[in-house]
Amino acid sequence: MDKLTRQLADFAASLRYDDIPAAVLSRARQSLIDTVGCAIGGRNCEAVRIAQTIAGGAVPAHGAGRILGSNIGATAQEAAFVNTAMIRYLDFNDSWHAGHPSDMLGGLLAVAESSGADGKHFLTAMVAAYEVVFRLIPPTQMREKGWDQGFCVGLATVCGLGRLWNLNAEQIGHALAITAVANVPMRATRAGNLSLWKGSATAFAVRNAVYATQLAEGGMTGPESPFEGRHGLMEQITGPFAIDPFPDQGGDWLLPWVRLKYWPVEYNAQAGVWAALKLREEMPIDDIARIDIATYWSAWHEIGSEAAKWDPRTRETADHSLPYIFSQALRDGKVGVDTFDEDRYLDPTIRPLMAKISVAEDAEISALFPHKIVMRATAWATDGRRVEIQTGDPRGDSTNPMDEAEIAAKFIWLAEPVLGKPQADAVLTLWNEIEQVADLTAAMDALIAPPRSR
Repeated sequence: MDKLTRQLADFAASLRYDDIPAAVLSRARQSLIDTVGCAIGGRNCEAVRIAQTIAGGAVPAHGAGRILGSNIGATAQEAAFVNTAMIRYLDFNDSWHAGHPSDMLGGLLAVAESSGADGKHFLTAMVAAYEVVFRLIPPTQMREKGWDQGFCVGLATVCGLGRLWNLNAEQIGHALAITAVANVPMRATRAGNLSLWKGSATAFAVRNAVYATQLAEGGMTGPESPFEGRHGLMEQITGPFAIDPFPDQGGDWLLPWVRLKYWPVEYNAQAGVWAALKLREEMPIDDIARIDIATYWSAWHEIGSEAAKWDPRTRETADHSLPYIFSQALRDGKVGVDTFDEDRYLDPTIRPLMAKISVAEDAEISALFPHKIVMRATAWATDGRRVEIQTGDPRGDSTNPMDEAEIAAKFIWLAEPVLGKPQADAVLTLWNEIEQVADLTAAMDALIAPPRSR
């Protein structure tokens, strides 16, 4: 293995539950609850329907997969894809910098039951995956170079699966090498008018990570130097880089940096919703002549730099459109899942307000990112009055975290329409105590919705 492969594989293979501080476990548990709620809320989306129609087939060597909220048989790979598509659909799951760490849980949850893991072992695997993805995203700068988040998500999923399946460092290293050289996804996924693939691209990456890990467990060997060698990642795409040391090497635990979403929108738009709500208090919507939004590069590039974001024609484009999200928050005083219903984002009456909005990068704000989130909205009224709103570190950010009550309320809001209030409450309690669960079958069974009465 090259140096980076060895670093990742050794950490994943050696991490133990007792090594992890209580504060890190607590944040992991919060993200897990948040993720399960997002999966329940997204279980009936079109991408899930498509994937479920092809799920099934032979049981893989390591065991069957489990689709969240279902007892339909599936392979581990197929279940990983379906689960991740559920988690991602609402764009409401956790976030950090240029990716969604909880996308990886679609794969881990797919095989947790068949692996025989208890709750403590599952949470350990989750922490391993999160610690790896947090170390890979900043130095690789894949997003900034035009590549998609699935690259880092896939590698970190391998590390989580390796820990879950008790693989040794050599097996994990081969799985990492296979995943690295075979899966470099393009950022075109998130450009222009967005398609269903926007919420499914990381599902594909997680599915491929499961398959690569199964291959490595079965004896498949991977390239010896996928990162640092000839034609490897550093030569082809990133240039040389180093990752932060892992905790067993004196580094910090990075999982507590994870950000939960208070609003069901792309993370960079969280601050935009809060700014719109404040502006709504300061200036009547009918008086607004113009709004200039200043933000950091990633927010501008992702949700405010393309013409398609001023004319969203799909749900996926609408929840990645700062002009649309800001306008709806101004008009409604909130943003909900129904904000992205077809009749809402195609509504011609919202277009004139969106047309008054401009979005631009501010170099000083960019310099603060990713450690500080800032967005500034300056509005001019038709009579010339000027109002400036600046928001930062939105609710759910690691510096302004949602509390247990808010996380629970979000979970119930997502789960109750599917499961009913009593079952949603019971699932929340069960998954909040996941470390006490010896057999994950009961926890998975609890996610199955009751039959609908006629």
